[in-house]
Amino acid sequence: MEKTAEDLKDMVREKYSEIALQDRQTNQSSCCGAGGCSQEVYNIMSDDYSSLDGYNPQADLGLGCGLPTEFARIKKGDVVIDLGSGAGNDCFVARSQTGETGKVIGIDFTPAMIQKARANAEKLGFHNVEFRLGDLEKMPVTEGIADVIVSNCVLNLVPDKNAVFQEIYRVLKPGGHFSISDIVLAGALPGKIREAAEMYAGCVAGAIQKQDYLELMEANGFKNYILQKEKQIIIPDDILVRYLSAAEIDAFKQTETGIFSITVWAEKPAASCCAPGCCSN
Repeated sequence: MEKTAEDLKDMVREKYSEIALQDRQTNQSSCCGAGGCSQEVYNIMSDDYSSLDGYNPQADLGLGCGLPTEFARIKKGDVVIDLGSGAGNDCFVARSQTGETGKVIGIDFTPAMIQKARANAEKLGFHNVEFRLGDLEKMPVTEGIADVIVSNCVLNLVPDKNAVFQEIYRVLKPGGHFSISDIVLAGALPGKIREAAEMYAGCVAGAIQKQDYLELMEANGFKNYILQKEKQIIIPDDILVRYLSAAEIDAFKQTETGIFSITVWAEKPAASCCAPGCCSN
């Protein structure tokens, strides 16, 4: 029986509730935090945040696949929204950039993550960072509130990605922009990987084709997109062997199929005429 969108969301919510209780070392040796499934010494997905201002180790669960806040061009006083905020890592980095005069809102649909992020914010004494429980397809924020939206390896977990881009467009101010890190595909993954729940919660099997991802942004009205960073993700053999035979692994490696982490920027067009007659002829 095929899983519904709600089934998939429940699965991801359950998995990330478990992840919220794991330590960072466990998450970093895993399929993007999906479980202790790799013995390789390197982190499969995420980049190193430790050199960024505002970084707090307690808020870094090792779940990302990029550094969107590094590329987001956040200014003092900006209102920033982080989609899938987890324990608050990107929110706290964004807060160092937007300063006391700005505001940062993290949205996550996992209660355990919201609880962890709020505890971290209280420990840090940040009064202009808040965390809201809600779905990214229907964000708990008003229209036109954000200057900048960031997200790190989250949209690939959402079944209705088109709805998320519609919501991003709604909540951005005219002229606002986003910088999103995510996982995309080139070619078709073997079905055994795509169907595996652990790999799904680990950012791979929920990903879509790179070109489809970029076309979703354009279809929802975003302009001036920039591919800010791209790197190929190599899945270690000790993960692949859980889903594929040795012959299937060899065949998979001979294909041009690829899994990529991208960081992409796009803008919501600035407002033009606000009412009939407001523009000069």
